[in-house]
Amino acid sequence: MKTKKKQVLIALDYDPTAQKVADAGFALAQAMEAQVILLHVLSNHVYYYSPEYSPIMGLNDALIAYPLRYEKPGDLKNAAQGFLDKSKSHLGDESIKTLIKEGNLSETILNTAKDLDADIIVMGSHSRKWLEKIVMGSVTESVLNQTFLPLFIVPTRNRS
Repeated sequence: MKTKKKQVLIALDYDPTAQKVADAGFALAQAMEAQVILLHVLSNHVYYYSPEYSPIMGLNDALIAYPLRYEKPGDLKNAAQGFLDKSKSHLGDESIKTLIKEGNLSETILNTAKDLDADIIVMGSHSRKWLEKIVMGSVTESVLNQTFLPLFIVPTRNRS
């Protein structure tokens, strides 16, 4: 009888701490001997212009950091794919799958995990400004409150 390979869904955003989330999720997947799927959800396009999120990933010298710019439909999706490809390259495993979805962040993460029959979801938890948290809510908290899957939360807040 053939058994399904375990799958770890790693949801990455454009925060510079995404490297920490990718590294932790990848280590977990290796321990589980699981397939890794990197997911980026395109949501509110305003966030992609924020200087707080440029460079798009905290891969130190492993990546050439670049701000996201898009003028035509598809430019943002191409930039997101470049982000995921660099993440995959950083992790050094060609078997990693990448996905780009559009929609509400928490709903899309949950639906993708369900569609893939993922075994676990890996996400980062950011410490944001209080007003931003009130206005946006916490994506990680929303996923945590709605999922029936295990959720591996990687704290990404800077220590002061």
